[in-house]
Amino acid sequence: MSEVDYSKYIRREGVDQPAEQEDVAVRPDMVGDDVTIDEAAAMAEARDSGLIATLRRLFGGDKILWIIIIALMAISVLVVYSSTAKMAYMPSSSNSTSEFLRNQLLLLVGSAVFMVGMHRIDSHWFRRAAYGAFIIALGLSLAVHFVGTSTNGAARWINIGGFQFQPSEMLKVALVMYLARVLADRQSKIQTLLIVPSLKFWTWFKSEKQRRIWREGGWPIFFPIVASCLVIFPSHTSSAVILFALSIVMLFIGRVTWVEISRVMLWAVVGVAFVALMGLGRSHTAGGRIDTWVSVWTEDRTKVPVQDLSDTERSMIAINNGGILGRGAGQSAVRVEMTHPESDYAFAFFVEEYGIVFAMILVALYVWIFYRAIDIFRMCPRKFPSMMSLGLALLITGQALLHIMVTINILPETGQPLPLISRGGSSLLFTCIALGMILSVSRQNIENSYKEEV
Repeated sequence: MSEVDYSKYIRREGVDQPAEQEDVAVRPDMVGDDVTIDEAAAMAEARDSGLIATLRRLFGGDKILWIIIIALMAISVLVVYSSTAKMAYMPSSSNSTSEFLRNQLLLLVGSAVFMVGMHRIDSHWFRRAAYGAFIIALGLSLAVHFVGTSTNGAARWINIGGFQFQPSEMLKVALVMYLARVLADRQSKIQTLLIVPSLKFWTWFKSEKQRRIWREGGWPIFFPIVASCLVIFPSHTSSAVILFALSIVMLFIGRVTWVEISRVMLWAVVGVAFVALMGLGRSHTAGGRIDTWVSVWTEDRTKVPVQDLSDTERSMIAINNGGILGRGAGQSAVRVEMTHPESDYAFAFFVEEYGIVFAMILVALYVWIFYRAIDIFRMCPRKFPSMMSLGLALLITGQALLHIMVTINILPETGQPLPLISRGGSSLLFTCIALGMILSVSRQNIENSYKEEV
């Protein structure tokens, strides 16, 4: 067959096309001895206008990551529907299990809409919004102590426009965006940049070196980390710890020297010691949880009545009851004894009903998110979106593993939900927003549609 010039069959912007030519791009591999150019054009038009093509355009980015997200959301429906039976049958409750399920489905759909919308936004807009998002999240986290809603002595929720949410969940995402931005902007001098001032605070204004540290690294990097942890600590100690750990990881991803990272950690040790000695915030609650955690490992708890056991011990009983294949959907026995089986101990509840085998698959899904983010990080040619995507993936995977370690008593109780699965709007919404940002970066990697960073 003679050589064909396929370029004349591809429509170009600004170039007039022949009247008889269809506005369709034809691939060379679509044309053969038995297929004419016109037939190939018809095939291409059908391909580009089909449902599958529309879905591909709508759900861009990493396809495996999309599958993982859908699987986790499906598990959330199962967990919430079964675990809320205790809440539905309480005398004070006016909702049935179906109503709890309907609310969770609405939250899932609404959060998914945000995720799809975020993944269609190019990452340079996230870069521009990083400073503003962080300031708003920090301000809301501070305002919650004055105008927020308190539960068990902790102010964690704030009401805006009829929607009640936890600003701490927003701050986790915003802090990753902020640190990715400031670290990306300083990559040319990051190996020599000093960000941590001396513990000798009386030298901050006298020493030229200390003034330079505050000016170049202290105010833009060190202070926002400290401020983020401080505004959350009084009401949610575990979230403050997560923010600090996340900040350390972001400093590592941003190639900050180990000397500076160790200085940040030294400041943290001094701060924790001061808080413990002064009994500030919820340090008494944290101390009680640590005592309970230690007692489970060091004391014989086999003869303690079930009603006197801690929630962590009950979650361990649930995991033991689950065995290899679980008791079956809706057959949990320990859910009536747990305080929050649908949120704080969702993993233990899942193991009891579906068994260790499916639980290991669930853990693998969370770890898989991190590994997909590593590939996205490696493929990304820009500093900010690469660091942001990896930091957000670490936030999601790390919080999931933290939740799981609490349920098996590796760590003291934290009250952290299981991302995408536990019942609750704030965690679900901002987890989906974070995943949308990661998918945005993966989409741009595939499309190669990055703009130059300034």
